[in-house]
Amino acid sequence: MLLTALEFLGLVAFAASGALAAVRARLDVFGVVVVGLTTALGGGVIRDVLLGIHPPTTLRNWPYLAVCAATALVVFAFHPQVARLRRGVLLADALGLGVFATAGTTIALNAGATVYAACLIGMTTGIGGGAVRDLLLREIPLVLWKEIYAVAALAGSVLVVVGHVLRLPAGPVTVVAAAGVVTIRMVALWRHWNAPVARAPE
Repeated sequence: MLLTALEFLGLVAFAASGALAAVRARLDVFGVVVVGLTTALGGGVIRDVLLGIHPPTTLRNWPYLAVCAATALVVFAFHPQVARLRRGVLLADALGLGVFATAGTTIALNAGATVYAACLIGMTTGIGGGAVRDLLLREIPLVLWKEIYAVAALAGSVLVVVGHVLRLPAGPVTVVAAAGVVTIRMVALWRHWNAPVARAPE
């Protein structure tokens, strides 16, 4: 139940950030909904494909689609108000990253994945939807060039795996790990941290 609640929270957060990016790119209402759905569901679909879960969980249960579509429509209708909440949008995106990365890792472990694979699948769950969103909007995926994003997701996945290996309660470990991802992401935004970049060729 906790995992489901966290997953829906992440869906709303990612759908909102994806829909807002689509509005800024001047897409129509259909495009906004599509990008919102893709951002929210993309990571989970990639996760399930990697784990051999067919069809993907989010495509078998209509509430996932309904919640994401409704969120995207709300953002489309009230985007001026949402855009003014820049910090709130960044926090929502960080929250979605933390929830998806940690929940994805837990699902991978429950499906029998090795700890190594679970870490990578968890990270991919967190960043997958955003990467697909950026590609649809003809942008270089954020995770490849700016700020601490994928590293934060990987850190949360590692914390979940460590808790699993130590046989700690899964629920509290997932919450703590998700909070860790959000903290790393928000501090990185605040301090303008970026991963090292190669120097330009002479």
